[in-house]
Amino acid sequence: MQKITILIHCKDQKNIIASVTTFIAKVGGNITYIDQHVDIEQNVFFMRLECEFTNSEITIDSFKEDFEQALASKFEMSWDLYNQDQKPKMALFISKYDHCLFDILGRYSAGELNVEIPVIISNHNDLRSIAERFDIPFHLVPFTKDNKEEGEAKQIELLKKYEINFIVLARYMQIITPKLISLYENKIINIHHSFLPAFPGAKPYHSAFKRGVKIIGATSHYVTEELDEGPIIEQDIARVSHIHSVEDFIMKGRDLERIVLARAIKLHAERKTMVYSNKTVVFS
Repeated sequence: MQKITILIHCKDQKNIIASVTTFIAKVGGNITYIDQHVDIEQNVFFMRLECEFTNSEITIDSFKEDFEQALASKFEMSWDLYNQDQKPKMALFISKYDHCLFDILGRYSAGELNVEIPVIISNHNDLRSIAERFDIPFHLVPFTKDNKEEGEAKQIELLKKYEINFIVLARYMQIITPKLISLYENKIINIHHSFLPAFPGAKPYHSAFKRGVKIIGATSHYVTEELDEGPIIEQDIARVSHIHSVEDFIMKGRDLERIVLARAIKLHAERKTMVYSNKTVVFS
């Protein structure tokens, strides 16, 4: 049985939903999920649907061709189709922090994430043993201001070798290069150790502690050339008060980072996010 997910966005017009559902019924498909959203201000229509086919004569290629001719051209759609049986391949970029890495690999081993992890790439050797423990290839790619071009070239070479579909920065402490961002537009997920917008700098929890904040948070977003300004996928918060130490802030913050990053990975892997105008539509 073929199971596919379709993501659509286009100018809002009459009869889009009816046309899509009628087409799928005519080619023998059964819709198992459908959701839609209209951005009224920008007059943009978004839809996500899942469907399945019992007819073995229906192939992905033939469906794409027929859908493009019958609907996509008519409504001037931007659209993507994904085979649900094919897990996206995710690369992990890491540095020295291990809390997000352990969480992701634990969920991956437990079957909670619908992904493959063919490779882990790091600019330090500190966490190599963790990758080896989970039997995932680990590649050290030094990355400094003096060897950015060489480091970027090696990263891209590895990503192509392992046929990577998207990248997760599991507390990778380097700025991603514009070339890599362009190759993986809206396919690089970062976890920011604050509820954006928030306290800048290397010690945000210390700054938050000094200000006496009452909530701390974490934000997962797609990476753009504007640092920490990319489309937001997922956020969460924890309440704190004067009784908490800065160590408590850090512990609570790391818990949030793990949870928020895992949610973002799950949403992206299940094709539930759509990006436009530096924002996201996130379907349930």
